[in-house]
Amino acid sequence: MKKTKLKFGVIGSGSWGTALIKILSENNDEINWYIRNKDSIDFITKNSHNPNYLSSVELKLKKIKISENINDVVSNSDVIIIAIPSEYVNKEMKKIEVNISDKIIICALKGLVPETNLLFGEHMQKYYNVSIDNFLVIGGPCHAEEVALEKLSYLTIGSSNLSLCKLISAKFKCKYINVKASDDVIGIEYASMLKNIFALAVGISNGLGYGDNYQSVLVSNSIKEMKRFISKRHKIKRNINNSAYLGDLLVTGYSSFSRNRMFGNMIGKGYTVRAAQLEMKMVAEGCIATKKAYLLNQESNKKAKTPIIDAVYKILYEKRSPRKIFKELSDIIS
Repeated sequence: MKKTKLKFGVIGSGSWGTALIKILSENNDEINWYIRNKDSIDFITKNSHNPNYLSSVELKLKKIKISENINDVVSNSDVIIIAIPSEYVNKEMKKIEVNISDKIIICALKGLVPETNLLFGEHMQKYYNVSIDNFLVIGGPCHAEEVALEKLSYLTIGSSNLSLCKLISAKFKCKYINVKASDDVIGIEYASMLKNIFALAVGISNGLGYGDNYQSVLVSNSIKEMKRFISKRHKIKRNINNSAYLGDLLVTGYSSFSRNRMFGNMIGKGYTVRAAQLEMKMVAEGCIATKKAYLLNQESNKKAKTPIIDAVYKILYEKRSPRKIFKELSDIIS
């Protein structure tokens, strides 16, 4: 795309969607924002704050046009950023009635599309005729809460179209955001999903009372497991120790802001999955990602060795004892 002055549209008003709005408003003059809840729109318009997520962030309303009509946002934007939890994304995308095949699509969600078991990029190509050259993915390590505090954070933006990737990356770079371009679109999408599962495992171990020594071994095994899983599905030369993979895993596994670590900690302490979901009141994407990754690996002729994913699956979906499963896991990892 030759056009350098791009209009951005953000689909999603959770923590990450709000953080992306904040980042984009540093460099861009016009941002469209789809929020489906009219009460939230009214509150933001009046108070310049999102009442539900990152409520401390003062939004630059002069740069932001908010709408509860997803088609208005899509029609008026050149670049569409999808920042909806993976389990709800298909439902929201189905509301789009305008042609988006000529739009630049950026994936800011983490996980497979549940209804199709496809990565979001694959889903967009198959069902919306979006060219791979117009598709990008945002990876971390970057917590929305630290963006709100303007703490120095890092994004990795991946695309097979590196010239577009560099153009888009420049739109995100600001005083507290550093951006790196990558051509590993599929690897970053998978890493964004898998790191939530491994963070959940770290949380479970913490809830069970395991200490830092064990958790460090668990994380070091997690990055090796991530490498095996991704390599079976998209084998290219990549450095798994780069920030989009290992860095994102570390921040999600160790940070106090991590929903998935928090969710796992509750499971380790004896909460049921349902009870943990109700108490958190936020989506821990590692829960559904665990099921998708486990089944994808079981059904694949490219099966990888995944003892940590298998252990989390047994706890969440087979209702096995976390303590017993982690005792068995401790004998496997080293």
